[in-house]
Amino acid sequence: MSADALAEWCMVREQVDWSSAASVRPAPVRPVVDGLAARFDGPVRRRDPDRADGLLTVMTLSRAAASQGEPLTPTLLTGWQQLVLDVNEVRLRQSDAFAKNGRERYGLTSHTWQDFAACLHQSADPSVPLPARAARAYLDVAFFHPYPDGNARLALLVLAHVLETERVGLDEVGPLQTARYADDPDGALDLATLVTVLIRATHRRATAR
Repeated sequence: MSADALAEWCMVREQVDWSSAASVRPAPVRPVVDGLAARFDGPVRRRDPDRADGLLTVMTLSRAAASQGEPLTPTLLTGWQQLVLDVNEVRLRQSDAFAKNGRERYGLTSHTWQDFAACLHQSADPSVPLPARAARAYLDVAFFHPYPDGNARLALLVLAHVLETERVGLDEVGPLQTARYADDPDGALDLATLVTVLIRATHRRATAR
Protein backbone atom coordinates (compact mmCIF):
# COMPACT_ATOMS: atom_id res chain seq x y z
CA MET A 1 0.00 0.00 0.00
CA SER A 2 1.24 3.49 -0.82
CA ALA A 3 2.30 5.87 1.93
CA ASP A 4 -0.38 7.90 3.66
CA ALA A 5 -0.11 11.33 2.01
CA LEU A 6 -2.45 12.86 4.59
CA ALA A 7 -0.17 11.77 7.42
CA GLU A 8 2.75 13.24 5.48
CA TRP A 9 0.88 16.52 5.04
CA CYS A 10 0.09 16.73 8.75
CA MET A 11 3.80 16.43 9.51
CA VAL A 12 4.79 18.92 6.81
CA ARG A 13 2.11 21.32 8.03
CA GLU A 14 3.83 21.50 11.42
CA GLN A 15 7.29 21.88 9.89
CA VAL A 16 6.50 24.86 7.68
CA ASP A 17 7.28 28.24 9.22
CA TRP A 18 4.02 29.84 8.14
CA SER A 19 4.81 33.01 10.05
CA SER A 20 7.74 33.60 7.69
CA ALA A 21 5.38 34.10 4.77
CA ALA A 22 5.22 37.68 3.59
CA SER A 23 2.26 39.59 4.94
CA VAL A 24 0.14 42.11 3.10
CA ARG A 25 -1.28 45.49 3.97
CA PRO A 26 -4.39 45.21 6.16
CA ALA A 27 -6.51 47.47 3.96
CA PRO A 28 -9.21 45.84 1.82
CA VAL A 29 -8.18 44.83 -1.67
CA ARG A 30 -11.07 45.24 -4.09
CA PRO A 31 -10.17 43.98 -7.56
CA VAL A 32 -11.22 45.70 -10.75
CA VAL A 33 -12.08 42.23 -12.08
CA ASP A 34 -13.56 39.58 -9.82
CA GLY A 35 -11.05 36.83 -10.55
CA LEU A 36 -13.01 34.02 -8.90
CA ALA A 37 -16.26 34.88 -10.65
CA ALA A 38 -14.42 35.31 -13.95
CA ARG A 39 -12.91 31.84 -13.56
CA PHE A 40 -16.27 30.24 -12.90
CA ASP A 41 -18.16 32.23 -15.51
CA GLY A 42 -15.44 31.77 -18.13
CA PRO A 43 -13.39 28.56 -18.44
CA VAL A 44 -15.63 26.56 -16.09
CA ARG A 45 -18.88 27.62 -17.76
CA ARG A 46 -17.53 26.75 -21.19
CA ARG A 47 -16.88 23.21 -19.98
CA ASP A 48 -19.92 22.72 -17.77
CA PRO A 49 -22.60 25.42 -17.26
CA ASP A 50 -24.24 23.56 -14.36
CA ARG A 51 -20.92 23.30 -12.55
CA ALA A 52 -20.34 27.01 -13.04
CA ASP A 53 -23.75 27.84 -11.59
CA GLY A 54 -23.06 25.74 -8.50
CA LEU A 55 -19.67 27.31 -7.92
CA LEU A 56 -21.03 30.83 -8.30
CA THR A 57 -23.79 30.05 -5.81
CA VAL A 58 -21.27 28.78 -3.27
CA MET A 59 -19.00 31.75 -3.93
CA THR A 60 -21.86 34.07 -2.97
CA LEU A 61 -22.63 32.05 0.15
CA SER A 62 -18.99 31.91 1.20
CA ARG A 63 -18.61 35.66 0.84
CA ALA A 64 -21.69 36.23 2.96
CA ALA A 65 -20.28 33.87 5.58
CA ALA A 66 -16.94 35.67 5.50
CA SER A 67 -18.59 39.08 5.91
CA GLN A 68 -20.37 37.77 9.01
CA GLY A 69 -17.20 36.25 10.44
CA GLU A 70 -18.57 32.72 10.20
CA PRO A 71 -15.72 30.27 10.86
CA LEU A 72 -14.83 27.43 8.54
CA THR A 73 -16.13 24.09 9.82
CA PRO A 74 -16.71 20.68 8.24
CA THR A 75 -20.45 21.30 8.57
CA LEU A 76 -20.23 24.57 6.64
CA LEU A 77 -18.11 22.97 3.93
CA THR A 78 -20.47 20.03 3.61
CA GLY A 79 -23.32 22.42 2.87
CA TRP A 80 -21.22 24.14 0.23
CA GLN A 81 -20.16 20.84 -1.28
CA GLN A 82 -23.75 19.76 -1.82
CA LEU A 83 -24.16 22.78 -4.07
CA VAL A 84 -20.78 22.32 -5.74
CA LEU A 85 -21.70 18.74 -6.66
CA ASP A 86 -25.42 19.46 -7.14
CA VAL A 87 -26.52 16.58 -4.91
CA ASN A 88 -29.07 16.32 -2.11
CA GLU A 89 -26.63 14.84 0.37
CA VAL A 90 -22.89 14.61 0.75
CA ARG A 91 -20.89 13.05 3.55
CA LEU A 92 -17.30 13.11 4.64
CA ARG A 93 -15.53 10.19 3.03
CA GLN A 94 -15.73 6.87 4.85
CA SER A 95 -12.55 5.26 3.51
CA ASP A 96 -9.13 6.07 2.09
CA ALA A 97 -9.09 8.36 -0.93
CA PHE A 98 -6.74 8.58 -3.88
CA ALA A 99 -5.59 11.31 -6.24
CA LYS A 100 -2.99 11.98 -8.94
CA ASN A 101 -3.84 8.72 -10.69
CA GLY A 102 -3.50 6.81 -7.46
CA ARG A 103 -0.04 8.14 -6.58
CA GLU A 104 -1.31 9.86 -3.44
CA ARG A 105 -3.39 8.04 -0.84
CA TYR A 106 -5.17 9.96 1.88
CA GLY A 107 -5.75 7.74 4.88
CA LEU A 108 -8.66 7.74 7.29
CA THR A 109 -8.37 7.23 11.05
CA SER A 110 -10.66 7.67 14.02
CA HIS A 111 -9.39 11.23 14.51
CA THR A 112 -9.17 12.44 10.88
CA TRP A 113 -12.25 14.65 10.97
CA GLN A 114 -11.45 16.04 14.41
CA ASP A 115 -8.03 17.00 13.06
CA PHE A 116 -9.62 18.51 9.95
CA ALA A 117 -11.91 20.67 12.08
CA ALA A 118 -8.94 21.87 14.11
CA CYS A 119 -7.02 22.77 10.95
CA LEU A 120 -9.98 24.73 9.58
CA HIS A 121 -10.22 26.60 12.88
CA GLN A 122 -6.61 27.71 12.47
CA SER A 123 -7.51 29.54 9.26
CA ALA A 124 -8.64 32.39 11.53
CA ASP A 125 -5.42 32.55 13.56
CA PRO A 126 -4.33 36.22 13.39
CA SER A 127 -0.74 35.34 14.35
CA VAL A 128 -0.23 33.78 10.90
CA PRO A 129 -0.05 36.08 7.85
CA LEU A 130 -3.24 36.11 5.80
CA PRO A 131 -1.69 34.67 2.61
CA ALA A 132 -0.23 31.76 4.59
CA ARG A 133 -3.56 31.06 6.29
CA ALA A 134 -5.34 31.03 2.94
CA ALA A 135 -2.73 28.80 1.33
CA ARG A 136 -2.69 26.42 4.29
CA ALA A 137 -6.48 26.10 4.27
CA TYR A 138 -6.36 25.35 0.53
CA LEU A 139 -3.86 22.57 1.14
CA ASP A 140 -5.82 21.24 4.11
CA VAL A 141 -8.83 20.66 1.87
CA ALA A 142 -6.65 19.20 -0.86
CA PHE A 143 -4.91 16.67 1.39
CA PHE A 144 -7.60 15.84 3.93
CA HIS A 145 -9.63 15.25 0.76
CA PRO A 146 -12.85 15.27 2.77
CA TYR A 147 -15.31 14.37 0.01
CA PRO A 148 -15.37 11.70 -2.66
CA ASP A 149 -15.34 14.35 -5.41
CA GLY A 150 -14.92 18.07 -5.96
CA ASN A 151 -12.16 18.75 -3.43
CA ALA A 152 -10.04 20.89 -5.77
CA ARG A 153 -13.01 23.15 -6.44
CA LEU A 154 -13.76 23.38 -2.75
CA ALA A 155 -10.13 24.16 -1.91
CA LEU A 156 -10.19 27.22 -4.16
CA LEU A 157 -13.44 28.42 -2.59
CA VAL A 158 -11.96 27.96 0.88
CA LEU A 159 -8.82 29.92 -0.02
CA ALA A 160 -11.00 32.75 -1.33
CA HIS A 161 -13.16 32.64 1.80
CA VAL A 162 -10.16 33.07 4.09
CA LEU A 163 -9.06 36.12 2.09
CA GLU A 164 -12.58 37.54 2.13
CA THR A 165 -12.68 37.47 5.92
CA GLU A 166 -10.27 40.39 5.69
CA ARG A 167 -11.98 41.89 2.64
CA VAL A 168 -9.27 40.85 0.23
CA GLY A 169 -10.15 39.76 -3.28
CA LEU A 170 -8.08 38.60 -6.25
CA ASP A 171 -8.39 39.60 -9.87
CA GLU A 172 -6.73 36.37 -11.01
CA VAL A 173 -6.95 32.85 -9.54
CA GLY A 174 -5.78 30.62 -12.38
CA PRO A 175 -2.15 30.39 -11.15
CA LEU A 176 -3.37 28.86 -7.89
CA GLN A 177 -4.68 25.73 -9.57
CA THR A 178 -1.60 23.67 -10.16
CA ALA A 179 -0.65 20.27 -8.73
CA ARG A 180 0.50 20.31 -5.11
CA TYR A 181 2.14 17.48 -3.20
CA ALA A 182 1.58 16.53 0.42
CA ASP A 183 5.24 15.90 1.23
CA ASP A 184 6.56 19.21 -0.12
CA PRO A 185 7.14 21.87 2.56
CA ASP A 186 8.84 24.21 0.10
CA GLY A 187 5.87 23.92 -2.22
CA ALA A 188 3.49 24.74 0.64
CA LEU A 189 5.38 27.92 1.46
CA ASP A 190 5.64 28.73 -2.24
CA LEU A 191 1.84 28.68 -2.43
CA ALA A 192 1.67 31.22 0.39
CA THR A 193 4.16 33.36 -1.53
CA LEU A 194 2.06 33.06 -4.68
CA VAL A 195 -1.04 34.21 -2.80
CA THR A 196 0.94 37.24 -1.58
CA VAL A 197 2.05 38.04 -5.13
CA LEU A 198 -1.52 37.81 -6.42
CA ILE A 199 -2.85 40.05 -3.64
CA ARG A 200 -0.20 42.68 -4.29
CA ALA A 201 -0.73 42.55 -8.06
CA THR A 202 -4.48 42.90 -7.60
CA HIS A 203 -4.01 45.90 -5.33
CA ARG A 204 -1.55 47.49 -7.73
CA ARG A 205 -3.89 47.12 -10.70
CA ALA A 206 -6.88 48.34 -8.70
CA THR A 207 -5.13 51.49 -7.51
CA ALA A 208 -3.64 52.24 -10.94
CA ARG A 209 -7.01 53.04 -12.44
